[in-house]
Amino acid sequence: MASRPPPRFVVRRHDDMDSRRRWLWLGAAWLGSLVFTAFCASLLARHASPAAVTQRQQHAESVELDGLKQQIANLQRAAQVDDVATRSLRGTLAQREEEISGLRADLGFYSRLVGGDAQRQGLKLQEVKLQPITGSRGWNLILSLTQNAKRGDETTGNVVASVEGLRGDKVVQLDWAALGDTSQKDGLPFHFMYFQQLQGTMAIPADFRPTQLQIRVQPHGEEPIVRTVAWGDALNGNIISTAQGNHDAQP
Repeated sequence: MASRPPPRFVVRRHDDMDSRRRWLWLGAAWLGSLVFTAFCASLLARHASPAAVTQRQQHAESVELDGLKQQIANLQRAAQVDDVATRSLRGTLAQREEEISGLRADLGFYSRLVGGDAQRQGLKLQEVKLQPITGSRGWNLILSLTQNAKRGDETTGNVVASVEGLRGDKVVQLDWAALGDTSQKDGLPFHFMYFQQLQGTMAIPADFRPTQLQIRVQPHGEEPIVRTVAWGDALNGNIISTAQGNHDAQP
C-alpha cells in the first residue's frame, strides 16, 4: 500500500487570548515610552528654562539699554546744537545792538551838526570815552565836542576832567592836575567851528578805585558845561547827549 504525502496545510486552532496579550504588551510599552519621554522632557525643561529665560531677559535688557544710550546721545547732540545756536544768536544780537548804538551816535552827531531841529544850539559835549593803556595804570580820555553848524562862528576854550572814587573806605576826588600829563596841566584846548575830538592821558593811582568821571568844558566868554559820567559808561563810550543833569552852554 502506497504511503500518503504530508498535507500541505495544517489547520490549527486560533488562540485569541495570546494575540490580545501581545497587543496589550505593545500598547503598554508604547505608553510607557511616552510617559518616560514626557518625564525626561519635564526634567530638561525644569533645568533649562531658567537659563533660557535669563538669556532672553539679558537680551531684552541689552536691547533696551542700547536704545536708551542712543536716545541720550541724540539728546546730547541736540543740546549741543541748541547751545551753539544760542551762543551764535547772542553774539549776533550783541553785534546788532552795538551797530544800532553806533548808528544812533552817528545820527545824533550829524543831526546836531547840521542843525536838524532848525534851532541855533551852542557847544555840546557829545561823547566821552575811556580806553585803558595796556601794561600801565594809564587811561586815554577821548572827548567829542560839537556845535550847530547854523551858529557859524568858532568856539575856543579848554576841557579838564576829575575822577571820583574810593581810596580805602573814603570817597576821594582827584583833579586834573593830579591825573593829567604835565604838558596838559591847564587842560585840553579846543578850537573849532563844527566839531572837534580831543584826547588826553590820565594816570590812576594803584590804591584808587574810580567810580565816576566829571568833565568840565569851559568855552571862552561863556558858562561852562559840566558833565558827570559813570566810569563804566565812559568805558563803553556812552553818548552824553542822552545823559541827564547839567545844561549845555547856549549861544
